This record gives sequence, structure tokens and C-alpha cells, in this order.
Amino acid sequence: MAGKQDKAAAKAASKEAAKARRAASKAKRGQIFEAFKMQRREDKALVPLMLACLLGATAAAFLIGLIWDMHWVLLPMGIAVGALLAVIVFGRRVQRTVYAKADGQPGAAAWALDNLRGKWRVTQAVAGTTSGDMVHRVLGRPGVVLVAEGAPHRVKGLLAQEKKRVARVIGETPIYDLVVGTEEGQVPLRKLQGHLMKLPRNISTAQVDTIDNRLAALASRGAALPKGPMPQGAKMRNVQRAMRRR
Repeated sequence: MAGKQDKAAAKAASKEAAKARRAASKAKRGQIFEAFKMQRREDKALVPLMLACLLGATAAAFLIGLIWDMHWVLLPMGIAVGALLAVIVFGRRVQRTVYAKADGQPGAAAWALDNLRGKWRVTQAVAGTTSGDMVHRVLGRPGVVLVAEGAPHRVKGLLAQEKKRVARVIGETPIYDLVVGTEEGQVPLRKLQGHLMKLPRNISTAQVDTIDNRLAALASRGAALPKGPMPQGAKMRNVQRAMRRR
């Protein structure tokens, strides 16, 4: 009797899990479709470029197939490659639009770091001013990277102070600092993630864990939440959570 009940419970759980997966998949498709509609309204070249990728790859595969007398074999492959290229074009143009809208707005660098790929330890708003200037700390294989956003004449002092504080607890570990912006010597928002990825790997994963523990014990000054509009679609939960801890 117990065995039948266990099987029934397992079957019900499996059905619920499958239902949840279908719901998540449907929601994801809906989000992608909404993103496509929004991008199409703002980017008139999107659809022609996607069609050019699809039709161009399909035509190339068909012509190559005619030459080799394998067009019915290569045609499906060409369609698949064309669809993939169209998706890549769509993703990159959406990303470019999002960064263009976020650029220059308070909290934009925090949002970009929140979406950083890889095994990075990001601590947002470790220092800041009531005017919305902030310094974020990023820990990874290159070492410690201090990322500032805001008015250059104000964040310069914030960076120097934070660099001294961090240096006291991490020893000889490299510390990089940069300011996000469009002026000379600054890193544009759209290139921030790529800039971090290109930094040299100076420490091991074990050292990252050790330094992370040291930095966790470092008392951080409070920082005010940025004023003004946030980047469209930005997730500022981590910033708000960091403020509550202080």
C-alpha cells in the first residue's frame, strides 16, 4: 500500500515539475517576443538584417548544394545556420539598445556588474555620495577591481580612499581602478564587461576565496541610493540589499 502511495506521489511530483517547466518556458518565450516587439519599434533595421541572415545563409547552402549535388541535404543546414545568425543579430542589437539607454544614468555600472558573467564576486556601492556617485568592488582572478560611476572630480577621491582601505587587507594582490563614462581615460558602459574579462589572471581561485573572506570583514562606509531614473530593465535588488546592510 505504501509503495503505491509513494509511486503516486512521485508521479504527481513529476507532473508538477513538468508543468512548472512548461510554464517557465512559456514565460521565457513571452519575454523574448516582447523584447522583439520593443526592439522592432525602435530599430527599423532589425527585421531586414534578420531576414538577410536567414535568406543569405539558406541561399548559400542551396547554391553549394547544387554544385555538389547535395542541395536537399545542405538546405536544412543552411536554414538552421541562418536562423542562428538571425538570433545572434537580434541579441546583439537588443544589448546595444539597452546599454545606450542605460549609459549615463545613475546605477548603470551597478546594473552592468550585476549581469557580469563568470566567477566574479561583486559588492556594489562600497562607497558613495548623496549625489549618486558610487564605487563598486569586483573580486576575481585578476585581483580587486574598483569600478566608479559618477562625476569624475568626486569619484577620484572615493577611488583613492577605497583603494587604501582595500590595500590594507589584501597585501600585494593587484588592485585596478576605473571610471565608467565616455570621457578620455574612462571605460564606456557597453565595454565594461569586456574590459574586466581582458584583465590578466594574477591570482588563483583559492586566493580569491581567501581575499573574499578578508574583504567580508572589512567595514564599509554607507552609501546613498542613486537619485534619478534607473536604466530600463535594470535589476537594482543587490544595490538596495547592500544599502540595507549598512
